[in-house]
Amino acid sequence: MTEVGALLAGRYRLERRLGSGGMGVVWLASDELLQRPVAVKQLSAAEGASPEVAEEARQRAMREGRIAARLHHPNAVAVHDVTEHDGFPVLIMEYLPSRSLADVLAEKGRMTPGAVASMGAQAAAALDAAHAAGITHRDIKPGNLLLGDDGTTKITDFGISHAADDIAVTRTGVIAGTPAYLSPEVARGHAPTPASDVYSLGATLYAAVEGIPPFGDEATNSIALLHEVAAGQFRPPQMAGVLAPVLARMLQVDPAQRPTPAQASEALQAVVSGAPSPLPEPDHTQPISAVAAAAPGGGTRLDNVPVRSPRRSRRWIYLAAGAAAVVLVLLAVLLPSGGQEQPKEQAAAPAELERVVSDYYALLPEHPGNAWTRLGTGLQAQGRAGYEGFWSSVADVRVVEPPQASGPGVVRVTVELVMPDGTRITELHQLGLRGAQQPKIESDAILNSSTSAPPPPPPPPARVEPPREKEEGKKDENKGNEDRKGEEDKKGEDN
Repeated sequence: MTEVGALLAGRYRLERRLGSGGMGVVWLASDELLQRPVAVKQLSAAEGASPEVAEEARQRAMREGRIAARLHHPNAVAVHDVTEHDGFPVLIMEYLPSRSLADVLAEKGRMTPGAVASMGAQAAAALDAAHAAGITHRDIKPGNLLLGDDGTTKITDFGISHAADDIAVTRTGVIAGTPAYLSPEVARGHAPTPASDVYSLGATLYAAVEGIPPFGDEATNSIALLHEVAAGQFRPPQMAGVLAPVLARMLQVDPAQRPTPAQASEALQAVVSGAPSPLPEPDHTQPISAVAAAAPGGGTRLDNVPVRSPRRSRRWIYLAAGAAAVVLVLLAVLLPSGGQEQPKEQAAAPAELERVVSDYYALLPEHPGNAWTRLGTGLQAQGRAGYEGFWSSVADVRVVEPPQASGPGVVRVTVELVMPDGTRITELHQLGLRGAQQPKIESDAILNSSTSAPPPPPPPPARVEPPREKEEGKKDENKGNEDRKGEEDKKGEDN
């Protein structure tokens, strides 16, 4: 058994254990040849594993080393070397002082949309480079995103990834990946693709901002969870704010409707900067509510998982199509012909934008219905019921730092939410507004957030009993006063 202080391959000295997983243990080690810290991933077969399984583990580790050696990107953990110890491969990887996203979420519960967007933009950029090298990760999840102390995000663990031109060692009939973060097509038996990685990253970012994956976790029943994932219908995000439209595109059921990693990275970076989303409008001529049947031959045994039909009826679709046709006819009649470019809408003055934001928060939390009318279509698309439900759970809203225009159509404001139990949540919001006459709030990104717990109630005052000696002295004093008063009254009668 490997212990602290062991020397691997004559140069890697193990210093301390960083973590462990289903495939082995990760150590912090010192490369005594190059005098640098490294992470050592030591793989081993499960106890009692058959020779076939043990050989599969060896092949998988060697494959990981070959694949990762192709990938050089600042947001992907680099593999420096592959060696062997006790008959099993050992991967020598870049060491990043960091915590996994899974650990961060276990401690904090969730993250702000701005922080999640920054993290996601970096991870998507790494996926773009991996896909260009012919690599599909296949297991993007919170445990495989490392958050560095300097704000860097890196993807790790290509241990079950698949290169297009490399040998496949995952045995037929086994799903490789974590159920809560699988794409619907993979959950139904299809081979993973780059689009599957985009979906898994979207599910990971959803979990980071909402505190739970789109379909829940596998703590109760993994098979039931796979059925939910295969159906592809999940609860719309409630806490994502301006990040919600990007997540919706990444979590499309139809892989063709999802953005590429490069597009996702650019869109997530736009959320961070407050810029308009660069994502093209989805192609609504393609179905997005179902996936193709499972691939024939092999794969998982979920080929016949039923996909729940969409909740909206065909009648609703026909009415919507008819309404769209009417709108197109009206536009053709009302818009000027000749292809002349129309003048751009003038932006409202900074003072007007600040006034709109100030008026918006003045309505909350007592009048969420009126505040709702100040929102643009992008935010209203997330649902009025959820919006009013959230504000009904807030006791008070206080503007800590008044609205300040920070760019064209952009206002920043710091507010404090007071919850019924006394908890105070301070948030820095970056709001995007559009419109010259009556600007609407089109986007809302939380750039920073902090929570202070309510102070404990003061203990009841202790009851202090007066000392008996003082009490008796007081009685004697009162008696003396009564005696003197009686003598004075007697003298008055004699006179």
